[in-house]
Formats: sequence, C-alpha cells, structure tokens
Amino acid sequence: MPALPGPLITSSPDCAGGTPVFAGTRVPVQSLIDYFEAEHPLDHFLDEFPSVTREPAAAVLELAKRALITPAA
Repeated sequence: MPALPGPLITSSPDCAGGTPVFAGTRVPVQSLIDYFEAEHPLDHFLDEFPSVTREPAAAVLELAKRALITPAA
C-alpha cells in the first residue's frame, strides 16, 4: 500500500473533544472499529461516512494490524 500524504489520524481539543478522528474529518476512528465489531463491511462504513475514503480507512486498519502483530523489540 503506498504511503498517503500527511497524517491519517488527528486529535485536537477543538475537534470532537480531542477524540482521534480521520484527518480532515470529524469522523472518529472508533466508528470504524465499531462497524467491524458489528460485522459490517468496510463499504458500509464508507457509505455512512463519505468524508472518509477507502485509502485512509484501509491505511488505519493496516496500522492497527501492524500494532497488534508486530513483536516487541
């Protein structure tokens, strides 16, 4: 997967009370996790949150995967 320009996730007290959101949106990253926990497909999430595109959503999932499966140094 090619690198995306800029950050994937941002957090600011001025946006959603500091909750981590997809950069350039007000969509909490937690929403993506919630959709998967409810067994909804990625396309359903993207339909519900059109300000988030497939590339950043997939990149955030890849970051989560790496964080979970990469052995500690």
